[in-house]
Amino acid sequence: MLFAKTVVGACALLVVALELCSVYLVRRYSVTFARVSRQYMEAVRARPAGPGEPISVLLVGNSLLLDGVDVAQLQERTSKSLRIYPIFLEGTGYYDWLYGLHRLFRHGARPQVIVVGLETYSALDNGVWEETPALLFDARDVLGAASDMRLDHTATTGLMLSHWSAFWGMRSLFRRRILRALIPNYDDLFPFIRPDDLTLPNGQDLEAMVSARVRNLRELCEAHGAKLIIVIPPTPASENEVRQMVNASEKVGVKALAPIDTVKLAPNFYEADAIHLNAAGAVRFTSALADDLPKTVSAATNHISQ
Repeated sequence: MLFAKTVVGACALLVVALELCSVYLVRRYSVTFARVSRQYMEAVRARPAGPGEPISVLLVGNSLLLDGVDVAQLQERTSKSLRIYPIFLEGTGYYDWLYGLHRLFRHGARPQVIVVGLETYSALDNGVWEETPALLFDARDVLGAASDMRLDHTATTGLMLSHWSAFWGMRSLFRRRILRALIPNYDDLFPFIRPDDLTLPNGQDLEAMVSARVRNLRELCEAHGAKLIIVIPPTPASENEVRQMVNASEKVGVKALAPIDTVKLAPNFYEADAIHLNAAGAVRFTSALADDLPKTVSAATNHISQ
């Protein structure tokens, strides 16, 4: 009995030590944690513009926007008409932002316009990113997302642990960091892989699924006095996929921006993974977005005021 109690006590101490160490490492060294935490706190303070002030815009998305948008340049070029609050978290998609926006609204964010970066894969993804439960969700959002995704008890428990435990939520990140330290050229040997196991529906089925999800986002935004806009970041997608995304969004009354014709964007504007824009690609996309976004936001907010 004494031996069993000793083992249990030692295991409990190990768990506590791992958790405390994980919290320290995340808060001290995680670039993602620092960036998202800072951006989140700024976004929560977003309020409707007063007379003559720039329109408040919350811009959210995944690594396609993180790599593809020069935030400082975008803010500078649109500063006369827009005040942009960005939140970018790698790997996020529909469910991450549906419930992430629930939490932002609950915490007091009141932007006039919300711009969500979605392309076909992130719009139809049926999961949440590993860091989302800790960085974007409250416990109620975890349960809501788990219910919508029809997760079983085991998967729901894992998602809740990712919300409450720094070690559990960041375990994949820690594993990748260790492998990068141990394996030379790790990123070249194991590049970013798109979720090819996600089978995309075709034609009307794809548009119907995207429309339903965009409608949910629109209704959430409208319930809190905000107008929704979808921005489609450039990827090596087919012209048909982009057109279907635009059509599906606009069928439910949501403007969808595709600032760059992805079909005509040369491969040399992408990173080695052939998905994320490189620095030159980011310059082109940021410039195109800075041209299109103010006009689209102005039209959206004028419609609201009418």
